[in-house]
Amino acid sequence: MNKIKFSSFGQTPIDEDEKHDLIPDLDTLDDLNIFEQENIIEAQKWVGGSNIIKKSDLLDFDFLTKLHKKMFDKTWKWAGQLRKTDKNIGCDPNKIRIELKNLQNDFKFWVDNQTYSIKQIALVVHHRLVKIHIFPNGNGRHARLVADCIIRKFDPTKKIDWSGKNLLGKKFESIDELRKNYIQSLRKADYGNYQNLFKLFDAQPKTT
Repeated sequence: MNKIKFSSFGQTPIDEDEKHDLIPDLDTLDDLNIFEQENIIEAQKWVGGSNIIKKSDLLDFDFLTKLHKKMFDKTWKWAGQLRKTDKNIGCDPNKIRIELKNLQNDFKFWVDNQTYSIKQIALVVHHRLVKIHIFPNGNGRHARLVADCIIRKFDPTKKIDWSGKNLLGKKFESIDELRKNYIQSLRKADYGNYQNLFKLFDAQPKTT
């Protein structure tokens, strides 16, 4: 019998049906976090090898769902499957494909027209994926890995340090402080203000 208290799991509630789709028999949330992280590391190795990033359309529906499946296929039966229920975040489940197509078109425009730096584009895409909330869970981690893939494909000299920096340019003293600032910056981005998100992950234009 699984003893994990899902009420404390992440920022997106797990529905009753989704809880029963946990594959491994684990006892604690810490056990689940460790198991998921091992699954994600395997996905990172997969996407980082054999020119997958170079050959792939990173905002293509099939790539996005396959990447999520690779990240969580040993943890959740619904890995790679679209969200079917409403959450405390995300668009209407019936509009997920439409929103993803819009994002794919926007992404192409930004890259072709150099609307932002590649690092900024990666962060904006990351935010939009979180806002759409494609899957039942794991959306933030999936969006961050997609952003990493964008950087690696279009400007491999750059990297997003997801540990972030505060407004003084210093590292956060705790994960809770980082998470608080991260969520606040995503909420501002919901209204089109990306400056805090860019500052948090050092994607501001360099001054001369």
